[in-house]
Amino acid sequence: MKIGEFNFSNSIFLSPMAGVGDFAFRALCRECGADLSYTEMISAKGLLHGSEKTIKMLYTLNEESPCAVQLFGKEPQVFYEAIRKHELKKFNIIDLNFGCPAPKIVKNGEGSALLGNIKLMQEIVQTCKKATKKPIGVKIRLGENNINYDIAKALEEAGADYITVHGRTRLQGYSGVVDYEAISKICSLVKIPVVGNGDIISSQTLEKMWQTGVDGVSLARGALGKPWIFAELKKIKCNISPFDFVCRHVFMLRQIFKDDFLCKYLRKHFLWYLKGIYAPDLKLQIANMENIDDVLRNMKKVFENKLNI
Repeated sequence: MKIGEFNFSNSIFLSPMAGVGDFAFRALCRECGADLSYTEMISAKGLLHGSEKTIKMLYTLNEESPCAVQLFGKEPQVFYEAIRKHELKKFNIIDLNFGCPAPKIVKNGEGSALLGNIKLMQEIVQTCKKATKKPIGVKIRLGENNINYDIAKALEEAGADYITVHGRTRLQGYSGVVDYEAISKICSLVKIPVVGNGDIISSQTLEKMWQTGVDGVSLARGALGKPWIFAELKKIKCNISPFDFVCRHVFMLRQIFKDDFLCKYLRKHFLWYLKGIYAPDLKLQIANMENIDDVLRNMKKVFENKLNI
């Protein structure tokens, strides 16, 4: 798969995940074999306003190169100005989010709400192409309430360099099953690369997605608490223990974030790392976490006991 000047041999990507895809998690996934990673969803308008929270979300490590930034919004000119901001110069690929089904995003006419306005989507893509020579990707769903194959073709005509398709409609959210047949039809309708997304959690589900004819795949929930899934899918050896991943995740985040923030932020990540492990007392401690190091000491004991079973 080729995106701009970049050639990807395996094309197994880490999807952008709002509130989850911090730079440390992305770096760990890249180390395990993810070929490309994306920032969390960045508000184009927030970037223009110089939001401190937005700027921190743009933090990256050298290990992430090449790296893509994902923007959301609804106003073509705002996208144009955001892309030309110096904060985005380090990113190799610009990705536009037309697929987020979160109610607060949709209510504001952004994300997957744009799927109902093909003309506006085309205008945004065309405007972004004028703002940069970097590749422009677009994240979409199959449609709003029903499948609409005109979307992918329209985005190709507008100049999108590739599209990522989540195999559900906006109305479905993350419920129901991925429509592999619809993704396959989209692949046959466009000449630009198509990345398939949705429910890739194992070698079996990965193979189902490859069979649609996609040029690449993108993982989201399958990587939560399991950055080594990329090594598993690529059948490459990973000598890092799960607890070491946890410690490195914390260590990297502590370089720019204070513990009072991380005590709240890391709760979900810690619980994902413990998925499938019976440790009710520890999980309760995490839910009320006030001291990260105390939790890490107890997590270490749990992981060591699990390995000794």
